[in-house]
Amino acid sequence: MAAQALALLREVARLEAPLEELRALHSVLQAVPLNELREQAAELRLGPLFSLLNENHREKTALCVSILERLLQAMEPVHVARNLRVDLQRGLIHPDDSVKILTLSQIGRIVENSDAVTEILNNAELLKQIVYCIGGENLSVAKAAIKSLSRISLTQAGLEALFESNLLDDLKSVMKTNDIVRYRVYELIVEISSVSPESLNYCTTSGLVTQLLRELTGEDVLVRATCIEMVTSLAYTHHGRQYLAQEGVIDQISNIIVGADSDPFSSFYLPGFVKFFGNLAVMDSPQQICERYPIFVEKVFEMTESQDPTMTGVAVDTVGILGSNVEGKQVLQKTGTRFERLLMRIGHQSKNAPVELKIRCLDAISSLLYLPPEQQTDDLLRMTESWFSALSRDPLELFRGISSQPFPELHCAALKVFTAIANQPWAQKLMFNSPGFVEYVVDRSVEHDKASKDAKYELVKALANSKTIAEIFGNPNYLRLRTYLSEGPYYVKPVSTTAVEGAE
Repeated sequence: MAAQALALLREVARLEAPLEELRALHSVLQAVPLNELREQAAELRLGPLFSLLNENHREKTALCVSILERLLQAMEPVHVARNLRVDLQRGLIHPDDSVKILTLSQIGRIVENSDAVTEILNNAELLKQIVYCIGGENLSVAKAAIKSLSRISLTQAGLEALFESNLLDDLKSVMKTNDIVRYRVYELIVEISSVSPESLNYCTTSGLVTQLLRELTGEDVLVRATCIEMVTSLAYTHHGRQYLAQEGVIDQISNIIVGADSDPFSSFYLPGFVKFFGNLAVMDSPQQICERYPIFVEKVFEMTESQDPTMTGVAVDTVGILGSNVEGKQVLQKTGTRFERLLMRIGHQSKNAPVELKIRCLDAISSLLYLPPEQQTDDLLRMTESWFSALSRDPLELFRGISSQPFPELHCAALKVFTAIANQPWAQKLMFNSPGFVEYVVDRSVEHDKASKDAKYELVKALANSKTIAEIFGNPNYLRLRTYLSEGPYYVKPVSTTAVEGAE
């Protein structure tokens, strides 16, 4: 089969417009195993195929791209980098985006290979073309270019090639294309900055991080909204947070939130700014962040009362993030009756809001109520029990009612709430004393799709693995849970059939 493909490839090289041969080659290649092609890789001559890409013929181009994709896969990245340099360069400036994507996917393979990547770093023209691909209209082309440049920058040589050569001027030149392209370059810079303090240092020295931060705190509200997402990505790393604190950026963001009440356009950027602090609190210390920036907590409480579902959704998500660890839970508990009112509001929304917001409320409730076994002190168990009670008059029935609605996402989110409290003794007592609840837990007929079956299984597992369950549920129920657990999430009870004499 591989021999047939090679013969057809030679035919293509001899003919001027070999459309039939291309179709035949394409068809044969689909059946040739990749390892067979690899054995013949040294004999593959791809020049004619690359030449055909220069003809303005749509079907030929599509066939050549598909054929080259298959053949190049069989070649080692070092071989591609050394022997097809000119073809790769031409591919990046080809008018057809499918050719650019093919070329960038090969560059992606090359930069992943430590032996081959130096071939790219030594080719200034090729690097320049990759940079200019960020400015193209096709998002897939731009993303592939960003990914390759990001991968190149993982080495010292790559950082020097990007930031200590004319390439930096090319990067700045591409940024001037339009707003969208400028944000793509920022995305690349943040990705590189996030790798290490040294990478961040190269990016700050280039002036591009400073430019991003200037736009973040500038007057354009739409630009702010876009830039805060990138700055939040930078804050995911310890060295990124340190840099933002040293530069006074976190204080500036806090001040903008303070002034948001008098800004009629604050709804554009406020959700992103609040999310930023929510992530900051979890990654550092919830207590320190909330004490140092009280406006953040104030704004979250305010936004849960908003009539704007976007604001409410972000506030609910942030409360869930903040309360995902014990320190954050204690910060929320200190706000007293105000937090109780917020819980009532979230409980109400989980029943009455549009479906998407309901799911976000249920996810936040799961996050707030979950306590790992090793952190289940009497005080914390009393706290989660009081929070659960604050959600509704009969929260267990509330979530059971939600779980019976005909939306798999809602069903799973409600089961997740039960799973979050399943290892806490107070919740087990509530479940056991609620009529029909244990039967509901072990009833497999309620779940019809894979996600729901998985969610139910997680609930059963959380109950069955708890140290207090046998005592609270009783041994017969405990054994039912263990049986469910051992049978797995997708078990179907066999239906017994009785043979009837004379039946076919």
